[in-house]
Amino acid sequence: MPPLPSSALLAALNWRYATKKFDPIRTIAAELWKDLEMALVLSPSSFGLQPWKFIVVTDPKLKARLVPASWGQTQPTDCSHFVIFTVRRGLDAADVDRFLTRSAEVTGRSLESMAGYRGMMVGSLEKARSAGYLDQWQTHQVYIALGQFMASAALVGVDTCPMEGIEPATYDEILGLTNTGYGTVVGCAAGYRSETDKYAQSPKVRFNLSEVIEHR
Repeated sequence: MPPLPSSALLAALNWRYATKKFDPIRTIAAELWKDLEMALVLSPSSFGLQPWKFIVVTDPKLKARLVPASWGQTQPTDCSHFVIFTVRRGLDAADVDRFLTRSAEVTGRSLESMAGYRGMMVGSLEKARSAGYLDQWQTHQVYIALGQFMASAALVGVDTCPMEGIEPATYDEILGLTNTGYGTVVGCAAGYRSETDKYAQSPKVRFNLSEVIEHR
């Protein structure tokens, strides 16, 4: 496929902002949303292990239940699709084997031929577990998916708002995630900005390129 012109990329990223008010009447078309879900599926992760599950909430009643656990913010109810990014906690050898089984299905390689790779991945997970940073490491992967989702949405004219101002434990209870091995990390509202959102026209406040980009 031909590359996207850099001018179009920058235009989309300049157009994007953390939408505070969504138009509750407008919804994302089903085919477009399907593509955005695939953007989530295609997100990169360490070793390709994909330590996550993305929960898409469109049911109005369920959305409403999430508002009190979102510090009273109404983006979950007003947006078209609300995505909860969850992390797979306590990743272990069984998760590695699940990934390798899928790899064998997709690539045609045998599991035996990937034994060395399996040993390396399991070893890395166990090292992280022993050092106490396994779940933190996997949570970082979730933010890679969040960034990909937001950039992808901007490129197709869909507004987003990442939301860390939430109560993850309460989200877990509402969504039935308790004791499933998955836990809420962050939410992201997706839809279309309201014409009354004053932040839509606010200039982006960013440090100068020379202050944040260093060449060596």
